Amino acid sequence: MPIRVGLLGFGTVGSAFAEVLAAQVLAGSGAPEIRITRVFNRGVARKKAHARAKFVPADAVWTENVDDVLTAADVDVVVELMGGLDPAEGWLRTALGAGKHVVTANKQLIAYKGTELFALAAAKGVQLLYGAAVAGGVPVIPGIAQGLGGDAMTRISGIVNGTCNFILSSMETGADYAEVLARAQAAGYAEADPSADVDGFDARAKLCILARLALRAEIAPDAVPARTISVVSAVDFAYAKELGCTVRQVAQAALVEGGVSARVGPMLVPLSSPVAWSHGTQNMVVTSGRFGGDVVFSGHGAGGHPTAVAVMSDVCALAANSVQVRPPAQAMRVSGEVVAPHYLRFIVADEPGIVAGIAGVLARHGVNIDAILQHRGHAPERLPFVVTTEPCSSAVLADAVAEMGKMSCMVEPVVCLEILVADDKATD
Repeated sequence: MPIRVGLLGFGTVGSAFAEVLAAQVLAGSGAPEIRITRVFNRGVARKKAHARAKFVPADAVWTENVDDVLTAADVDVVVELMGGLDPAEGWLRTALGAGKHVVTANKQLIAYKGTELFALAAAKGVQLLYGAAVAGGVPVIPGIAQGLGGDAMTRISGIVNGTCNFILSSMETGADYAEVLARAQAAGYAEADPSADVDGFDARAKLCILARLALRAEIAPDAVPARTISVVSAVDFAYAKELGCTVRQVAQAALVEGGVSARVGPMLVPLSSPVAWSHGTQNMVVTSGRFGGDVVFSGHGAGGHPTAVAVMSDVCALAANSVQVRPPAQAMRVSGEVVAPHYLRFIVADEPGIVAGIAGVLARHGVNIDAILQHRGHAPERLPFVVTTEPCSSAVLADAVAEMGKMSCMVEPVVCLEILVADDKATD
């Protein structure tokens, strides 16, 4: 009997999945045993008029009632591509409870509710697969769970949000943040409300999923500090280049005594780091293992087709009766503090004694200055300059930055970015 798929959502990814499946059937690549039998979406008439609707079998049932898919006798696998926590959680519970396998690309749902849903799937003797939830078409989830399951991983870091990577890598040429964001929205890489991406919430959910697999650590997404990339401007790339770096949104988690150190936000990344090599919508994940060392996963992490490939791979695994590898994990405490060098960028109204005042604040907090950089050609009423620090506690530096922000010369809030190094010392 073929594997019969009930599809929840016929948007960018859902329609791309139908196209990928149809292409494999036409190529005779072994996919004929997988067949779409039902499609749920709001506004069915509009979706059936979509050009990609031709990839759905003519006898498939289209419906605006989700229950027509979740408990249907002619559905073996429910593929959920709608996203969000509610009502998706209830849908997946219903499908699993009805004895259906589930494949999802829903990172928020897996990050927040994954443990409960995995337990429900196990109790019902079915599988919940989520290979598309992180890094789109890059097989980082099966790669970690199966390919690296024999190692003892201590750290995972990288770029897991294609929208932010497109924005920041585009700004390397001197473009302004707002300009590039508008371009990303026009290209379909960013939503009309881009906050989930640019403020780090999307990457944070993905980091928690990876921490569960790689570090065997259950961490609450809301406990992981996430910082916005919207504070980064073109001038930061000019100074970063002088420091042999660029700027990327980095998600990082590492095992420390007593828990996990985890954080998401824009960081200065040395040009020698693999993380700096990723451009456009590419994702890159670097795992560090005690025995296997560093392993890099890289590829396109955004877009309908790359994500559909990961969804298709999960469905193919079910068709082949493959058993999911899910390493055991335990709840751990999360800390966002780290000891690392930092980059401080100031915009000031020029007056005597500014550098001395900043140096005095840093000295009172026990933070040593590594370098001071200032480029010519800027108006004195909006003068940018940069101070880099020697490795210091991020918590201590935050207190110093708050004090410096009260100085009368400050025109804008101080921008503080961690400088990514391979051997930073995460703390608990």
